[in-house]
Amino acid sequence: MKYETIIFDVDGTLWDTTETVADAWNYAAAQLGLPPAGITGEQLKQEFGKTMDVIAEDLFPHLPVSEREALMEVCCHWEDVFLDRLDTPPLYPGVCGAIQDLSRCHRLFIVSNCQSGYIELFLRKTGLAPYITDIECFGNTKRPKGENIRLILERNAAGSACYVGDTAGDEAAAAQAGIPFIHAAYGFGEAAAPAASIASIRELAAVAD
Repeated sequence: MKYETIIFDVDGTLWDTTETVADAWNYAAAQLGLPPAGITGEQLKQEFGKTMDVIAEDLFPHLPVSEREALMEVCCHWEDVFLDRLDTPPLYPGVCGAIQDLSRCHRLFIVSNCQSGYIELFLRKTGLAPYITDIECFGNTKRPKGENIRLILERNAAGSACYVGDTAGDEAAAAQAGIPFIHAAYGFGEAAAPAASIASIRELAAVAD
């Protein structure tokens, strides 16, 4: 087996919530009486993968830092509400089956730059919690993704591992953590020199085994 452990990114790798999140964040801005934010799903595809403070700076550069932080708290609240209302989670094709199959021979983890509670919401909406050993995120630790990947590796004695993500930031985080990067080429971004590239999550088993 090439990788005993597989660590996943979420957005752009396991599901695509950008349209729903854009609606939620625009609603949040309106609730606070701010000018229309006009955030789009395509815009968020360029932002997801960054830490929440960087996203806030990119989307709301006209606001003071304290107001950005307050706005992002409201955005994240409504994001959770909007996502929780979805009847069907916006998973990429084959994700549930692939995760279930991979869990038979690999230990699976999730590390994301998201807010606290987002990965838990993902696992609840998709029913995939039984297959995931551990999770970590920026919202919990305020650390960058590379450090959070290392945290997962250290506290789980993870053995040979890889990180699966969709952006150059994910590739850099894997390098920082000292593990190979597998590029989810169907996601939001590009990679310079991944160890492997997959056009569907269904292809991951052939790369990881």
